[in-house]
Amino acid sequence: MTLYSCCLILLLFTWNTAAYGPNQRAQKKGDIILGGLFPIHFGVAAKDQDLKSRPESVECIRYNFRGFRWLQAMIFAIEEINSSPTLLPNMTLGYRIFDTCNTVSKALEATLSFVAQNKIDSLNLDEFCNCSEHIPSTIAVVGATGSGISTAVANLLGLFYIPQVSYASSSRLLSNKNQFKSFLRTIPNDEHQATAMADIIEYFRWNWVGTIAADDDYGRPGIEKFREEAEERDICIDFSELISQYSDEEEIQQVVEVIQNSTARVIVVFSSGPDLEPLIKEIVRRNITGKIWLASEAWASSSLIAMPEFFRVIGSTIGFALKAGQIPGFREFLQKVHPKKSTNNGFAKEFWEETFNCYLPDGSKNSPTSTSFHKGHEEGLGAGNGTAAFRPPCTGDENITSVETPYMDYTHLRISYNVYLAVYSIAHALQDIYTCTPGKGLFTNGSCADIKKVEAWQVLKHLRHLNFTNNMGEQVDFDEFGDLVGNYSIINWHLSPEDGSVVFEEVGHYNVYAKKGERLFINENKILWSGFSKEVPFSNCSRDCLPGTRKGIIEGEPTCCFECVDCPDGEYSDETDASACDKCPEDYWSNENHTSCIPKQIEFLSWTEPFGIALTLFAVLGIFLTSFVLGVFTKFRNTPIVKATNRELSYLLLFSLLCCFSSSLFFIGEPQNWTCRLRQPAFGISFVLCISCILVKTNRVLLVFEAKIPTSLHRKWWGLNLQFLLVFLCTFVQIVICVIWLYTAPPSSYRNHELEDEIIFITCHEGSLMALGFLIGYTCLLAAICFFFAFKSRKLPENFNEAKFITFSMLIFFIVWISFIPAYASTYGKFVSAVEVIAILAASFGLLACIFFNKVYIILFKPSRNTIEEVRCSTAAHAFKVAARATLRRSNVSRKRSNSLGGSTGSTPSSSISSKSNHEDPFPLPASAERQRQQQRGCKQKVSFGREAQNSDDSLMRHRALLPLQ
Repeated sequence: MTLYSCCLILLLFTWNTAAYGPNQRAQKKGDIILGGLFPIHFGVAAKDQDLKSRPESVECIRYNFRGFRWLQAMIFAIEEINSSPTLLPNMTLGYRIFDTCNTVSKALEATLSFVAQNKIDSLNLDEFCNCSEHIPSTIAVVGATGSGISTAVANLLGLFYIPQVSYASSSRLLSNKNQFKSFLRTIPNDEHQATAMADIIEYFRWNWVGTIAADDDYGRPGIEKFREEAEERDICIDFSELISQYSDEEEIQQVVEVIQNSTARVIVVFSSGPDLEPLIKEIVRRNITGKIWLASEAWASSSLIAMPEFFRVIGSTIGFALKAGQIPGFREFLQKVHPKKSTNNGFAKEFWEETFNCYLPDGSKNSPTSTSFHKGHEEGLGAGNGTAAFRPPCTGDENITSVETPYMDYTHLRISYNVYLAVYSIAHALQDIYTCTPGKGLFTNGSCADIKKVEAWQVLKHLRHLNFTNNMGEQVDFDEFGDLVGNYSIINWHLSPEDGSVVFEEVGHYNVYAKKGERLFINENKILWSGFSKEVPFSNCSRDCLPGTRKGIIEGEPTCCFECVDCPDGEYSDETDASACDKCPEDYWSNENHTSCIPKQIEFLSWTEPFGIALTLFAVLGIFLTSFVLGVFTKFRNTPIVKATNRELSYLLLFSLLCCFSSSLFFIGEPQNWTCRLRQPAFGISFVLCISCILVKTNRVLLVFEAKIPTSLHRKWWGLNLQFLLVFLCTFVQIVICVIWLYTAPPSSYRNHELEDEIIFITCHEGSLMALGFLIGYTCLLAAICFFFAFKSRKLPENFNEAKFITFSMLIFFIVWISFIPAYASTYGKFVSAVEVIAILAASFGLLACIFFNKVYIILFKPSRNTIEEVRCSTAAHAFKVAARATLRRSNVSRKRSNSLGGSTGSTPSSSISSKSNHEDPFPLPASAERQRQQQRGCKQKVSFGREAQNSDDSLMRHRALLPLQ
């Protein structure tokens, strides 16, 4: 079984070696061998394997000058290490480098060579296989380039724990240490690059983009991460397509159709140059311009794409580039390459032929099937067309510096420096093994590995714990995922005015170590859009919503496609593309354009507005008229009319009317807490005082004229002190109501925002509507009682008592306050106060006019009626009328009594007179009425009519005894 395994492995190794002949590898012996995988060609020739014969290895085509320069960087680093007296002294590093042809199959063929040799060494089969020449195991591999290729290689190398240090594979999938145990890299993870792309789009305020990705382990994870970042930033993706360098023409046409029909101007591309090249060529053929290309690191500086003939289409490219490094002496080393001098480099001969477009007669590239030549730019991928049949032979004296190729473009060493750093990382890991002190090692019990018998897994262990300073003074250490965290440069493609070539202008950088939000820096002044414009292109699904509007969702469309909706009243937006409108503060309202908030209009019944001025003037007029009446009554206080109307109560009544008119002024002006607490009690108490005075005066006169026999008790009971006491008691009830109201639920100033949106109504919050109802209700109750007594006394002497006018005033009072209730309930804001002021003034003017204006008129303009005789005459007439009615009632009672005793025919003189009177006139009091008319004519005739005259005199004397006429 062991012999069988040996033969199988040897067979595999022999086949692999045959596939890679002397001109298909770069190899040098050493104590320790490092493997290398580089894309010296861009791909392989398409060949139909019909299996009618033994399958042959496919041919690599399209020479890659960048790949050869990367290979040279590895060789330069190894030779530099071998020459170092401090790094691995007395140890020589060798190398075995293969061409992956940018394909997985070729990369795996090369990887099998590394694995097979390591397996032979691990089986220790020298005695069985009788190997004549020992080939050391490959303890580490530098490579590969593409993430898809590195994924396949890592799966194979990971089985044997052979460390793999990639210089260009940035897929975030490779950070999975459960799957890729031995993979490390000197290039940053794509996760940061995808985040940086989303940050750039957000920076330029784009939100409508398309995405294109290579259909491999580099493009798919990268664009997936970008989608995640875009979603967090509300960036919408119009289309998402996958491409490959092996896509057929129909697939390329479909992708181009999508790009051409899309309204998105920004296209994010995660791809390598070879995969993107067919698509760009078709876009150039169709002349699809006006697109902004956001390039990932893998093609941002690719010479396959960055060509002058493509510039009109991709001139707006913004891409990411790795931080450039410095390799002292590398330029001279590149210039020394020569097929005859580079004996260990089997790729030098083909490089020479492709560089000078010639062929070496003794080489294998002199047939018409030779690969083609193509030149490109720095760090770019170049390929061309042409065959060796048209090439002259090479002389060997050609000058490498006389030809411009990407190989000699060492101004920005990015990938080359990553290769250089990868070799030094492995060398420092070996140095740690070389200098390890037993007891302090990384292995069991602190043991150290033997540098002369070092194995790949031991090197992997030290690489995971590596920490050294590179030639640029930077610390190099792999994190737990085998990654190195690095920064990116942001480049913009410009067209050189000197030679018309595409140059990469650095316009910013992305610092992954900075805080979020501070990582991106862009110098917009350096950016040229489409090669000449400074104006940032527009790539949004919808136009920006101006301040004062917000974005509205369109059903069935992505969130980036929206319509601009005006902010509603009371809300504003002061920024472009606002997702929502902000509400204005409580005391503010949106302006006409809804771009800001302005203070709300404040309204109350102001002293300065016309309505407030009118009400104030009416209140002042009422105060003036009341004061005038009070002055008249004071001046004519000893006249009969003033005395007959109860002078002291009239003064108090006029004072209460002054308070009523004055209380209306508390309802005008900006409501304050103290005015709100004062105005309703002032109004209520003033009116109750007024109504109480009218009630006491009216009731007193009524009782006096209806009293049959005025006694001392009447005089005592209806004295002046008792009248004031009754007024005080009636008013005190209202005061109690107000005190309870102010104590339990005091009114306060209130800013009402709910009635109208744009206006703040400053009103008084009454605290308790029930208390207000009690206040007004009690006033109306007193008014109703007063109305009752006034109506009952309406036939009293008109010159003495104003009963009819009091009745009218009470009617006016009730009409006003009954109308007030619905008006108060239906109005709002400042009009509530206005309604109450109008009610107060109307009621007050009604009382003042009805009660006092007639008396003032008599006092001032009819002084002849303001005499004791006039008042007594009016009083006597009423007394005669009352006496006649009393006599008639007694006569009727006597007649009914006589009739009931037996029908007596006799009659008393009174009965006779009564019967005669009834016969002559249907009215019951002809003699009394006549006497009343005589009294109204001035009482010039003395009225005497038997007992009726005596009764009238008695009644008059009773009334005079209680009336204050003297």
